[in-house]
Amino acid sequence: MGMTIKEIQEEIVEEFSVFDDWMDKYSYLIEIGNDLEGFEEEYRLDTNLIEGCQSRVWLHGELKDGKIHYVADSDAIIVKGIVGLLVRALDGRTPDEILENDLTFVEEIGLKEHLSPTRSNGLVAMIKQMRLYALAFKAKQSS
Repeated sequence: MGMTIKEIQEEIVEEFSVFDDWMDKYSYLIEIGNDLEGFEEEYRLDTNLIEGCQSRVWLHGELKDGKIHYVADSDAIIVKGIVGLLVRALDGRTPDEILENDLTFVEEIGLKEHLSPTRSNGLVAMIKQMRLYALAFKAKQSS
């Protein structure tokens, strides 16, 4: 049994607590963004763009064996790191797990307060979109 969403969030919070300085945290976010892979060109569609983001963020989700797999990309390096964290927390989960867990790590690492309001709105939009995938797949499963 792998880690729960809660445990992954705790791990992320721990990783960020190592850095005292926000510049270091940003560098770490950029590193996470650079490690984000698996985004195929075929997913770079306008329908996968998240509305409400200042920068362009693409998110694609598909259901395999009852679990949702997300791939994401952004043309902004910090945002790409943020979406990388979201994918890490929610990828490979059942729709129920995704819908039952709040992503609290964003506030815990102080990310929300260190983002510009537009980026912060974008972040909310990304989480919302990931949950919408979960809702849609859940509806499909039960029909």
